[in-house]
Amino acid sequence: MPRFAVVGIDHPHTFDHVKGLQAAGGEFVGYCPKTSVPALLENFKKTYPDAPQIDRETIFADPSIDVICISAIPRDRAGLAIRAMRAGKDVMTDKPGVTTFAQLEEVKKAVAETGRIFSICFSERHCVRSAVKAAKLVKEGAIGKVIQTLGMGPHRLQLPTRPDWFFDPEAFGGIIVDIASHQIDQFLFYTGSTRGDVVASAIGNFGMPEKPAFQDFGEVLLRSDKASGYVRVDWFTPEALPTWGDGRLTILGTKGYIELRKYIDISGRPGKDHLFLVNGEENTYIDCSSEKLDYFEAFTADVRDRTETAMTQAHVYEVCRLSLEAQAKASRLGGR
Repeated sequence: MPRFAVVGIDHPHTFDHVKGLQAAGGEFVGYCPKTSVPALLENFKKTYPDAPQIDRETIFADPSIDVICISAIPRDRAGLAIRAMRAGKDVMTDKPGVTTFAQLEEVKKAVAETGRIFSICFSERHCVRSAVKAAKLVKEGAIGKVIQTLGMGPHRLQLPTRPDWFFDPEAFGGIIVDIASHQIDQFLFYTGSTRGDVVASAIGNFGMPEKPAFQDFGEVLLRSDKASGYVRVDWFTPEALPTWGDGRLTILGTKGYIELRKYIDISGRPGKDHLFLVNGEENTYIDCSSEKLDYFEAFTADVRDRTETAMTQAHVYEVCRLSLEAQAKASRLGGR
């Protein structure tokens, strides 16, 4: 099983990476403590008190480390991933894996030249049990041929916890690159599309005039040769909601539909990972809280076997390309 280390602790998704790889049998050998969010680092120390802090250069130079996990400031992730791959290591990075077209091309070049894995952990699919169950139902033909996805990714702003880079589009890539990459990944995955087109996109700043460069709303309309998709992301989750966002996904098929309420059911069911299936034979609710997550085991197998079972490299590139294109061509709404 792979030995892995963490470089870049600037987003809480780093906990998903460590937890998932450890559950898959990976050995957590240590982490670089460099961060832009001191409170996050303190929480990381408390969660993994036995994990040693290791200088970043030492981590890259250690030939016994197989995998580098990266949740750095988004603009820095591609550079760190390229360094890791050129040091002979596979990479699991938080989304977005890249924030510019130039970074995407450099990542592709590094993968081609080194043969290493550049994987983006799209947590809203890979770390969500209802999303795993939905994939199985789609594969079984429970809703027929998938013809459209409707993905919504609302988030709570939590201003007191945000570092300065959070408000700088050059640092986080823009709201579509940063957040909507999740829903773009889901569009391609659930529709079985290998390529997509951005039909229309928009970004806006409706709630933070004091931060004119910030983007608190984004939307994208996608199409492929198989299906269409609509994405809406925002930073408007109300304080009264007892979770960070009411993330939802609706998958429309020719024989029915699936709706995921990933993190909360506002109608009252406790917990998360709620799935609703409606087709010609049934109208049912499925509690997916015990569904097994399979991304991390597949990733560790890919590291061992040099395969692409967790996610193809081409899929990763296409999600990045569509995210960047949708961000670049987005119309501006509201405010400035």
